[in-house]
Amino acid sequence: MTEAELLAMPEDDYMNAQQLAFFRERLRAMEQEILHNADETTEHLRETVIVPDPADRATIEEEHALELRTRDRERKLLKKIQQALQQVDSGEYGYCEETGDPIGLPRLLARPTATLSLEAQQRRELKQKLYGD
Repeated sequence: MTEAELLAMPEDDYMNAQQLAFFRERLRAMEQEILHNADETTEHLRETVIVPDPADRATIEEEHALELRTRDRERKLLKKIQQALQQVDSGEYGYCEETGDPIGLPRLLARPTATLSLEAQQRRELKQKLYGD
């Protein structure tokens, strides 16, 4: 199923079996990509390169630090993906955790791990902006 076919479905069919299967597949693909990237990073960091020039060594260390920060963000995203997969399996996927309203297909296509509707997310961000974290 393509995104266009998904969006062409009537609103009454929200989170039917086909849509859940589509998002399950998309989330699994994201999960596999992150796990593959983590494996590549592990292999990359194991490759010990001895560089006598301090400037070159600093560049390599900075690249490793950047790669590790990226993997840390991906690790956090992996947790969200796994939670979303659990929601797909339990039938709760696609509904706002605050209001229970549908999150909407366009938002889920843009961010498959979304747990809040756009309005609820905007309210949460406004509250954080006004009152801090």
